[in-house]
Amino acid sequence: MTDIRKETIPRTANLPPGTLVHIGQRRIEAPVLSVIEYDPQHVREYQPADMEELAQPQKNGAVRWVNLDGIHDLEQVERLGAAMGVHPLVLEDIVNTSQRPKLEDYGDYLFLVFKMLYYNADENTILAEQVSLILRQGVVASFQEAPGDVFGAIRDRIRTGGGRIRTMPADYLAYALLDAVVDNYFVVLEHFAENIELLEDRLIEESTPEMLEEIYVLKRETSFLRKAAWPMRELAGAFDRTASALLSQGTRVYLRDLYDHAVQVVDTVELFRESASGMLDVYLSNASNRMNEVMKVLTIIATIFIPLTFIAGVYGMNFRHMPELDEPWAYPVTLTVMAAVAAGMLMYFRKKRWL
Repeated sequence: MTDIRKETIPRTANLPPGTLVHIGQRRIEAPVLSVIEYDPQHVREYQPADMEELAQPQKNGAVRWVNLDGIHDLEQVERLGAAMGVHPLVLEDIVNTSQRPKLEDYGDYLFLVFKMLYYNADENTILAEQVSLILRQGVVASFQEAPGDVFGAIRDRIRTGGGRIRTMPADYLAYALLDAVVDNYFVVLEHFAENIELLEDRLIEESTPEMLEEIYVLKRETSFLRKAAWPMRELAGAFDRTASALLSQGTRVYLRDLYDHAVQVVDTVELFRESASGMLDVYLSNASNRMNEVMKVLTIIATIFIPLTFIAGVYGMNFRHMPELDEPWAYPVTLTVMAAVAAGMLMYFRKKRWL
């Protein structure tokens, strides 16, 4: 899983094509290889002792799901790829966690790579993990960075025989895995929507400088969601449109539904993106309004004191023959006039609705 604030930069310059270089963070000490084989009547779960077991074709319409947790062990990935007849360029993409979601047709198998998203409630961040799928006749292989995924419900359906998954071919399993990932996007988006609503409420009540940083973090997360959602939409559409014989007509109906869900994710992300931009505009508008209020008060104070300063300046001149200087009531009268001028100006400002 990758924190969205730390995008990995590829380091494969000057290396021959097909060279396996793990790019990403190591999330598990030792890789774990597990296999689930099933048909309508039976389910078998095991860890293969030899990769040659996985090179054997499936019989009687059974489906084999091979899952590898931990792609940092290049030898393990290479051995598994050799057992399944996977091209070295595909293996290179599998161990490179900075891949853009895509689908590639290699004739006798399909290669898919996409991002699986999680929401970390403790740190209030969105985490991403790259998942790669290889679909062959009767076989699906999934490559993950670490244990823990959104496929638990699919494993339970296979074990209990729930739904139609045990009666469908391997392409339906590949669809089910993609559908689980897309459905979890909605879970992430729900938490994201809650954060947006809370920040909007706080922004309306009182804008603080700390909120500006939160808004920029929100915009950065929205950009990451968009970067993951748009290619997923393209992947779902390409999966539906591909002419590969590996996809049965019965599964293509579900692929259209998968594409519709991916479109909904993209639309929701775009809505959040507009909301984040709108909150930045609201913050800047509130800051401008606060500055205007401050300048308004200062301007009114300065305006009131202009005539008072003029009067005080006149009587502060050191001329000997000023008629008011000899009057006993000159000082209180002058102060009274100054107070009347200030009061009159305040009444005028209120009448003009400047206060």
